[in-house]
Amino acid sequence: MRYYKIIPILITLLFIFGCEKEKSETKPKDLSQIINSYQDNEGYDKEAYPLGLFTKEYYKSQAEFAQEKLDELAQIEFENLSETDQISAELLKFVLQDQINYYEFEQFLNPLLSDTGFHSNLTYEVRPLNDYEQVKNYLNTLNAIPAFVDQHLVNLREGLEKGVSQPLVIFKGYESTYNDNIVESFEDSYYYSPFKNLPSDLTQAQKDSVLAAAKEAVEINVTPQFRRIKTFFESEYLPKTRTTLGVSETPNGKAYYQDRINFYTTSTEYSADDIHQIGLKEVARIKAEMEQIISDLNFKGSFAGFFNFLRTDEQFYAKTPEELLMIARDMAKRADAQLPRFFKTLPRKPYGVAPVPDAIAPKYTSGRYIGTSKESTEPGYYWVNTYDLPSRTLYTLPALTVHEAVPGHHLQGSLNNELGDSIPQFRRNLYLSAYGEGWGLYSEFLANEMGMYRTPYEQFGKLTYEMWRACRLVVDTGIHAKGWTRDQVVDYMSSNTALSLHEINTETDRYISWPGQALSYKIGELKIRELRKKAETKLGAKFDIRAFHEVILEQGTVTLSILEKRVNDYISKNIN
Repeated sequence: MRYYKIIPILITLLFIFGCEKEKSETKPKDLSQIINSYQDNEGYDKEAYPLGLFTKEYYKSQAEFAQEKLDELAQIEFENLSETDQISAELLKFVLQDQINYYEFEQFLNPLLSDTGFHSNLTYEVRPLNDYEQVKNYLNTLNAIPAFVDQHLVNLREGLEKGVSQPLVIFKGYESTYNDNIVESFEDSYYYSPFKNLPSDLTQAQKDSVLAAAKEAVEINVTPQFRRIKTFFESEYLPKTRTTLGVSETPNGKAYYQDRINFYTTSTEYSADDIHQIGLKEVARIKAEMEQIISDLNFKGSFAGFFNFLRTDEQFYAKTPEELLMIARDMAKRADAQLPRFFKTLPRKPYGVAPVPDAIAPKYTSGRYIGTSKESTEPGYYWVNTYDLPSRTLYTLPALTVHEAVPGHHLQGSLNNELGDSIPQFRRNLYLSAYGEGWGLYSEFLANEMGMYRTPYEQFGKLTYEMWRACRLVVDTGIHAKGWTRDQVVDYMSSNTALSLHEINTETDRYISWPGQALSYKIGELKIRELRKKAETKLGAKFDIRAFHEVILEQGTVTLSILEKRVNDYISKNIN
């Protein structure tokens, strides 16, 4: 065969092959590829940075990656997907957009809240050590603290320069977040405490080596870093941080607050004014119910006088931390017993009831749920704050317990973690406040049907917790959109809730430091209650509370618009 005849054929084949290759490279990816790419994206070397990477360059790269994934999702034909895949695609879009917004609004420059911060979050790394691998990983974590602090101090200094720091007013008592970890002896460090009970299967040589390494880690890489943090806050940050209150008063703050409203309500339908008005309406409704209880109790005095009675009468307070924990455990166990009546599916993961660690208790809320992964051998924990007992009211404890434990955060969060492989991993780990906190507040409402409120005072406690969340709609928007002062917030909360003055002050600082998050509770709860009422009305005798809760929970964390579509589909399928 002559070569001059072969060459044109080869050129033609190469051209065709090249075109086909280009087509294959530009062919839209399917949803599973996009999700897997997102889930596999670590963005940094986890061995080098066991506590994470927090540089501006890292957040920029993550935002660029998120935009790339959004562009790929835009090519997906949603109508051809199953319901579960449609939900996965919608949730991934939501998460990716927030990742972009996180960088654009430079949220990484402000890693502090009134009751926590980058440094106090290290507390969550302290857990029992069950095997040698966990011991080694924990030592690596402690030795990574200097690099962790370096990165955050760079960000905080830039935040100060740009005027996006936290207001000075929230930092009263903040010194405990670092002073409590500045100890004379390494053995007194909270971060050393796991080494006092090493796994029994370690050899004596391993124990000796570990204890020597632990001593060195605490003395060189833990305690000195908290001294460094103390110096930074007291000589640099606090003297230079802003004196204004609302986030709208910071550069680009109005746009940022609207972004936070959108994120924490998982919706673009609300403005600050909309939420403020919803809050005022809810406050009026709940106050009428509270006044009815006061009347039924034949209390001789004013609304404010009843609050003062609740705040000062010793019958409403535990006398010791142990008594408070015992009462909380009893309430949690009573809630456990009611679950089968209201839920088809219950979590496998148990939970414990424990005190908030001393190191963070002074600036902590009354209680919180601390979850663990599905694979962890540790239970979840309902943390009860036993610090400052005169501020821990017993009549609100049932509402707190069902919100944080069951049927609230433990039940919902554990079910979310235990979803099968048909649900992508990112969804099993996902937490959206409007859904999660909305469910927690709905659980306080549901607990009435579960028989959890045994006295008028506990009923009032349930209402004051609901009032608390309704007031949040008013004061959060007041602070960040309407120029409210701190005193206005405290006065409004004192006049409308029976929370202790200590709690009101700590909560006020929280709203100032965390724009928008406090809106999620009531907005989420209102949507769930609205959907339940709709289902009850449409289905009548066919309404099944266990089936309804299955619809709410079985797809895990979702946005409120996804939740509404699911309930509407449930109604349509069962109405005939």
